[in-house]
Amino acid sequence: MINAKPIKPFWTPWLAGTALGLVLLLTFVLTGHGLGATGASTRLAAWFGLTLAPVATQANAYLGPMVEAGSPLSSWITWQVIGVALGALLAAWMAGRFRVQLDGACSVGRKRRLVTAFVGGSLAGFGARVSAGCTSGLGLSGAATLGLAAFVFLGLFFLTGLVAHRLVKGL
Repeated sequence: MINAKPIKPFWTPWLAGTALGLVLLLTFVLTGHGLGATGASTRLAAWFGLTLAPVATQANAYLGPMVEAGSPLSSWITWQVIGVALGALLAAWMAGRFRVQLDGACSVGRKRRLVTAFVGGSLAGFGARVSAGCTSGLGLSGAATLGLAAFVFLGLFFLTGLVAHRLVKGL
């Protein structure tokens, strides 16, 4: 398939970093919240729980408070994640970079790549919930407010990534 649009180059890291910093600042100023993502998946789980097992979900100490006020999907973080996804889709399409692909399948095989991506993503998501924030929520927003937990999280996040890489790829 020939792409009709010419592919535009990526932004320089300085420009992208400055834009991200301005978006983070505007998010704090306009909403009173920082950036984040994993809270939306937790709220999606609460919504599924409320739909499939409402009594158990309402009684759950973790998910119960999210469903007290009605739909857990009406939270600001859900709309933020939807906006980021739509914005990324639009930006990829406008830059001529939109495509569905599976990176790394050639080197490790399609099935193994999908399984390791799922397991790694699940572990990262679990870790983000345990640490009360993901790399964007705790790392960016927490570090911007000089939160000690953010710097501990970021250090351990990168250290864990290095150790996991060594375990998967070998010493």
